[in-house]
Amino acid sequence: MAEKKVTKKAAAPKAEEAKKSTVKKAAAPKKAAAKTVVVNAENAGFKAGDVYQALAAAEKALTVKEIAKAAKISEEETLLGLGWLFKEGKLAAADEKVTLA
Repeated sequence: MAEKKVTKKAAAPKAEEAKKSTVKKAAAPKKAAAKTVVVNAENAGFKAGDVYQALAAAEKALTVKEIAKAAKISEEETLLGLGWLFKEGKLAAADEKVTLA
């Protein structure tokens, strides 16, 4: 069997790669991963329960952002729950705030 000889030409690209890798590049800003909201009857019902509990605990009218923060869910999930509760007639709205009916 004949052995292959390593030539300097083959080693040269590796040295160039090493030089290139030592140059620091600015890191690209990370994009926030978008949270998807699963829309089905079960999930909507659970989010409606979260919204209802947050409003009951607050005992006053709240904005969508305040409800989301109190229920520890996203604003999209809050809107999903609000829609459910509005359809059932459990909520009243006035001046961009929502309260239990």
